[in-house]
Amino acid sequence: MNLILGVPKEIIGGEKRVGIVPESLAKLTSLGFEIRVEKDAGREAGFLDLDYEAHGAKIVSGAQELYSAADVIVKVERPEQHPEGGKHELEMMKKGALLVCFMAPLNYPELSKKAAQTGVDVLSMNDIPRITRAQRMDALSSQTNLAGYKAVLMGANALRKIFPLLMTAAGTISPARVVILGAGVAGLQAIATARRLGAVVEVSDVRPAVKEQVESLAESTSSLLRMKPWRAKAVMPKKHPRNIYRSNRSC
Repeated sequence: MNLILGVPKEIIGGEKRVGIVPESLAKLTSLGFEIRVEKDAGREAGFLDLDYEAHGAKIVSGAQELYSAADVIVKVERPEQHPEGGKHELEMMKKGALLVCFMAPLNYPELSKKAAQTGVDVLSMNDIPRITRAQRMDALSSQTNLAGYKAVLMGANALRKIFPLLMTAAGTISPARVVILGAGVAGLQAIATARRLGAVVEVSDVRPAVKEQVESLAESTSSLLRMKPWRAKAVMPKKHPRNIYRSNRSC
């Protein structure tokens, strides 16, 4: 008997992603899974029910039907109280089932306790180790990469001027100045995106090791990218001596 893998619709407000896209179903079905997808689960992400059906999935009309039958549930966000029936998503799953999602158990320890009480096993994608053997499962880095890209686009959209230098007969518009705090996975993508949009980018990070990665993004336009040391603490007092203020400005 094949294991049933369920893909529910996300219920947390603003979440438009879906746990599995149609293109991934062929590999899962070849491994012996029977795929069931909740109706309209992928609509907000741009995938119709017809797309899933074309790749061998069965569309299920209700969440309760999906959760109660599935041996594995794959979703994006942590489990929450479901509006359908008023039950918690963990309570809707059968005992011994596996939930795969970004649960962040250290941030939500109560979910770990609830999973233990309901007999549900959880694979939290937040805790996949960033090692060579686990690279294919590193969904957190892929989503963080997208977050860095999207953050710059949102900033550009909110800014009251354009990012690049613009010289016209009517005058010159100076490029926008963008400061990236932290050059991790999201920060490096934010740097690359801001630079492609034509901004003057400054980077601040406490780790000397990332300097080489930052500089590698500036091979073609090194004049538009500068690495700066960390200039201030995360929390500054409301009142501080004038000499400290001058010291921070001079960095």
